[in-house]
Amino acid sequence: MTNPTRVASVAELESIFQQELATDRWAATETAFALAVRSRDTGDWEKSREWVAQCLQLLEGFPDETEEQVATKRASVGGVPLPNYLHEGVVRDRFGELA
Repeated sequence: MTNPTRVASVAELESIFQQELATDRWAATETAFALAVRSRDTGDWEKSREWVAQCLQLLEGFPDETEEQVATKRASVGGVPLPNYLHEGVVRDRFGELA
């Protein structure tokens, strides 16, 4: 996907996630967060819950003692804005009962 302002479909984001999972786990974590948002926004609560769980699982593998360690590397993924920091607390705050 080359146009950063266009909102990616869930299928496009899932494809990106699979590629990133093999090459850049932090990028995959950011994409899992974006997938959780997109799924929630389209009303697919079950898929959103699955992507929240995937994001949280990936986050377990990263240190989170400093802001630098949890700072997102991108402002958005597939047109979905990312938080400045990505850690368990942010995910649980953003998704409430879906987390």
